[in-house]
Amino acid sequence: MRTATVTRTTRETDITIELNLDGSGTASARTGLPFFDHMLEALGKHARCDLTVVARGDLEVDPHHTVEDTGIVLGQALVRALGEKASIRRFGSAIVPMDEALALAALDISGRPHLSFTADIGDELIGTFKTDLVEEFFTAFVNAAGLTLHIQLLAGKNAHHKVEAIFKAVAQALADAIAIDDRIAGVPSTKGVLE
Repeated sequence: MRTATVTRTTRETDITIELNLDGSGTASARTGLPFFDHMLEALGKHARCDLTVVARGDLEVDPHHTVEDTGIVLGQALVRALGEKASIRRFGSAIVPMDEALALAALDISGRPHLSFTADIGDELIGTFKTDLVEEFFTAFVNAAGLTLHIQLLAGKNAHHKVEAIFKAVAQALADAIAIDDRIAGVPSTKGVLE
């Protein structure tokens, strides 16, 4: 089983994430930010990973630290769970609708962190979650996991729908990229490494 448990404790946050890449999509998140919990659970569900997130952060200051550090820990957990990355498909992409919203995500487990984020989601509050934190989360995740990730919001009016479409598109792309393909011998790279 490709699994990992990662704990990261700083003066600002205390976060533990359990990740099973070969799970069934059972996900739970407790971050103190209900909408963020909803997005993390959607990520686990649609990536078909078992995901448990427990985060305590300085929400009295700002949600930023909790969201960013959760991205870091999730990225670290993904790296550990992938191990040598043998026989993974490596690439994944998806276009996902959420009512009037439409999001595209294309992902490469390349070992080279890069985020291209083209999404006009504004600076709104969804419950206690600020929409400008979406890019912060994915920046932290990409950098910690060594992913190349392109996100484009193709359509949308409602902030909740736009953000949810993005998370689900990334989840679908991730599900494809981490999938094992028995036709692939070793690491899927002409260099022989993904780093």
